[in-house]
Amino acid sequence: MNTIRSLVCAGLAACCAAVPVSAFAVPVTFNFFLSGPAENPPVPSLATGTGVVIFDLAAHTMAINFSFAGLFGTSTVAHIHCCVDAPGNVGVATATPSFPGFPVGVSSGSYSNLFDTTLASTFRAGFITSSGGSVALAESSLFAGLSAGRAYLNVHSTLYPGGEIRGFAVPVPEPATLSLLLAGLAGVFGATRRRLKAAVSRPALNGSALK
Repeated sequence: MNTIRSLVCAGLAACCAAVPVSAFAVPVTFNFFLSGPAENPPVPSLATGTGVVIFDLAAHTMAINFSFAGLFGTSTVAHIHCCVDAPGNVGVATATPSFPGFPVGVSSGSYSNLFDTTLASTFRAGFITSSGGSVALAESSLFAGLSAGRAYLNVHSTLYPGGEIRGFAVPVPEPATLSLLLAGLAGVFGATRRRLKAAVSRPALNGSALK
């Protein structure tokens, strides 16, 4: 059993390592699933939210779409924070005090906007500074944070000014990447099956092999 596990794990590692970076082409999609328990410290809110961010490095755009429902308080501000490992807290990366046009004073709502990531107004000034001092570097830092799952979308409310619901980015592999990965996995499992079959059918050299 240990032999089987070792072969499969080794094959998976080799397959994933073989997927080229270029396979992750732009635009890249990130999902967000927001909840009170995801806040740090956790918030006893039953509100939920879902969102999608589509980041296109070639076009220098970032499309943000999300909705929320059931806030215990009413909405005040919302933005993306970056960059920290879950479940940590970190400063705001996007425009402050909030996304422009974000609905305020509601317990349920939605938001959609397309941002130009070449504009300084897309980012918090402090995030630009901490990223190296330029908008281009801020764009790269936010994309890297989203890709690594180190950025979170936060919706703040009157009852929970520090944030009532939030969720960390979950990168969504593109179809080309998934196809390449699945093809590699099929090859890995096929080779593993052949090796195991050969090992089982190989006659024992002596009695000790049966112990």
